[in-house]
Amino acid sequence: MVSGTNVYGILRAPRAASTESLVLTVPCGSDSTNSQAVGLLLALAAHFRGQIYWAKDIVFLVTEHDLLGTEAWLEAYHDVNVTGMQSSPLQGRAGAIQAAVALELSSDVVTSLDVAVEGLNGQLPNLDLLNLFQTFCQKGGLLCTLQGKLQPEDWTSLDGPLQGLQTLLLMVLRQASGRPHGSHGLFLRYRVEALTLRGINSFRQYKYDLVAVGKALEGMFRKLNHLLERLHQSFFLYLLPGLSRFVSIGLYMPAVGFLLLVLGLKALELWMQLHEAGMGLEEPGGAPGPSVPLPPSQGVGLASLVAPLLISQAMGLALYVLPVLGQHVATQHFPVAEAEAVVLTLLAIYAAGLALPHNTHRVVSTQAPDRGWMALKLVALIYLALQLGCIALTNFSLGFLLATTMVPTAALAKPHGPRVSFLLPGWSAVA
Repeated sequence: MVSGTNVYGILRAPRAASTESLVLTVPCGSDSTNSQAVGLLLALAAHFRGQIYWAKDIVFLVTEHDLLGTEAWLEAYHDVNVTGMQSSPLQGRAGAIQAAVALELSSDVVTSLDVAVEGLNGQLPNLDLLNLFQTFCQKGGLLCTLQGKLQPEDWTSLDGPLQGLQTLLLMVLRQASGRPHGSHGLFLRYRVEALTLRGINSFRQYKYDLVAVGKALEGMFRKLNHLLERLHQSFFLYLLPGLSRFVSIGLYMPAVGFLLLVLGLKALELWMQLHEAGMGLEEPGGAPGPSVPLPPSQGVGLASLVAPLLISQAMGLALYVLPVLGQHVATQHFPVAEAEAVVLTLLAIYAAGLALPHNTHRVVSTQAPDRGWMALKLVALIYLALQLGCIALTNFSLGFLLATTMVPTAALAKPHGPRVSFLLPGWSAVA
């Protein structure tokens, strides 16, 4: 059980009816590693309060326990319960949140601002928000980085594209994890464009104080203050080799398409083999002999694959539901910890899943020696292609990494007999 307290304040817009708002959030824990960001937030709140040009409410939010506190506040603000957390009702609300910026500072001296865009389940903010951040960093002379990497100065040389490729691969790995890399990642679930700015203090020659960071944040909020509608003109699906360059979905999506095409072609090959009316027999001279029709009992037999497919689906559903359910049941009725309950539940699911290969072997053995596994592999390839395609549409990085590892294995896999010889009294078996 984790409990915490979030502190927030609302600066009401003097020139509007409080229908829209912006959020500046700072995660703060008991270790006080982000106290500089809290001080900057309070300074900005005092400065913003003296201005009269605000057309949107501004919410200043300090959360405890980082992501947990942010999610609890968002659920209470939108009056929903997505994760099952218990949140106290809010005493005051602003308008619909248009954009949010999360700030993390580890020191009062900053050498560069690193921007994090990866959200929950690979969601990304609108590219215009990232362009706005880069514009004000350049205008204020601040050094901005992506994935902790400096931007290439010369894209025409060999070092520039190589550094951009490294930055892009780091983004792919982070996005594929599905974890929000900052408090901003939870805002994206509620259709709020957000990003996280992290102040980095390294041993670079040029350093900036918090005044420069505050000016950049003020400029961003003043620009967002003039939004007439939500950010939607730019891309929501992209990859970033650098802050000044991006790869759109129309350029990187064909990579997954070509990988899935391999599964489609392999499935088509198996389908043609299964529906051949005859099989050419090779004569000793090498010429094809007469075709011999297959017996009716050696048909495709796709209906016999229903059992292993249903078992596979049940296993997947069990892996999704039972760990959480088993955790609640075990902690309530047995003296075990939550982590131990999850492990024991997974072991039980694994033990139950040992029946799947046995059931599949029975299905394959009831048909012809080759046609049984060919029919099973045909259905598996089609199902795998559909799954990878759906994953790539929602989280390209995860779908691409899964496709690069699973497609070659699935396309080349073939069944083999046992490779170990067993000797019993009075009997001999050769593999």
